[in-house]
Amino acid sequence: MIYADNAATTKLDINVFEAMKPYLLEEYGNASQPYSFSRSAKAAIKNARQTVALCINAKPDEIYFTSGGTESDNWAIKGSAFSDADYKTTITSQIEHHAVLNACVTIKRLRYPVVYLRAIKDGVITPTELESVINNRTRLVSVMLVNNEIGTIQPVKELCSIAHAHGAVFHTDAVQALGHIPVDVHELGVDMLSASAHKFNGPKGIGFLYIRKGTIIVPYADGGAQEFGFRAGTENVASIVGMATALKANCEKLDKNTAQIKGLERLLIEKLNDASIQFVRNGGNNTLPGLLSLSFTGAEGEAILHRMDLLGISISTGSACDSMHTEISHVLQAIRLDKTLANRTIRISLGKNNTVEDVEAIATALKKIECDR
Repeated sequence: MIYADNAATTKLDINVFEAMKPYLLEEYGNASQPYSFSRSAKAAIKNARQTVALCINAKPDEIYFTSGGTESDNWAIKGSAFSDADYKTTITSQIEHHAVLNACVTIKRLRYPVVYLRAIKDGVITPTELESVINNRTRLVSVMLVNNEIGTIQPVKELCSIAHAHGAVFHTDAVQALGHIPVDVHELGVDMLSASAHKFNGPKGIGFLYIRKGTIIVPYADGGAQEFGFRAGTENVASIVGMATALKANCEKLDKNTAQIKGLERLLIEKLNDASIQFVRNGGNNTLPGLLSLSFTGAEGEAILHRMDLLGISISTGSACDSMHTEISHVLQAIRLDKTLANRTIRISLGKNNTVEDVEAIATALKKIECDR
């Protein structure tokens, strides 16, 4: 089996699994309890919080552990809106993950205004676009750092500066970016940032929301005093440890992993070109290494996916969250991709565990599928 859908999820690193095991089998105490058996779990959470903070240049008490990117996005959008008695506007983009888009649908239903930024053809949200709609009645701007379908890296630093100039808070969904490109919250200037461990070789069901000190937001869940009183619920100690371990490992080997993945990406494009396969690559020139949105002139995306699956190769037609739906991706619609090409689009996302042999097999399979149509 060749796995080339790393944008959907990644393989758990073995060192991450080993780091988690003690807190599943031996040090299983509830970190909120005062007795000595719980001290190890409490210390593990503290150390993990420090590790995560260090990886993004934040302070430990600005890191709030969550169940993943979806929860973090929902908290950022709803928690910001519901803290505002003046019903100010939330601005987001048309190409966000549905965790952001659907959270915006909810707040809009509750009379909080929402404005959607348009992307240019390459999938970029331009500073000019934000400038055209933002004003002093804007409460929050939320634009993702890397698009999960086409891989476009957004000019978040510039967008953030515009938001702050108008007194607005800035949130970025960095789920697809963290652990794969450098992320420094102070350099970007963001006030909130969402992340999910399973995107960088950590366990599923754990993530975090970075909230800059002084940012006004309501608690996510009421109950106990966990997460500084902002997110009640017994801590998932093993997964928290696993996430910190995975993020540290990926950040320490970022340059090495990036060079390897870029090499595989170049090889795949070369192989497709050498085979005279006609395709269009979406997302522009500044994309996440290894994430390729390719539109073909022949077979439809769904057909390619299933043919590849029969050959033992896992790819995607878009976001894993939309896999049960067959309509054209909202991202491809937003960048105004021709409908025929949009229906013939697949997503290949290479990771650090992929090899040259994997890429050669993928290219050979695509050539066979295109020639057989």
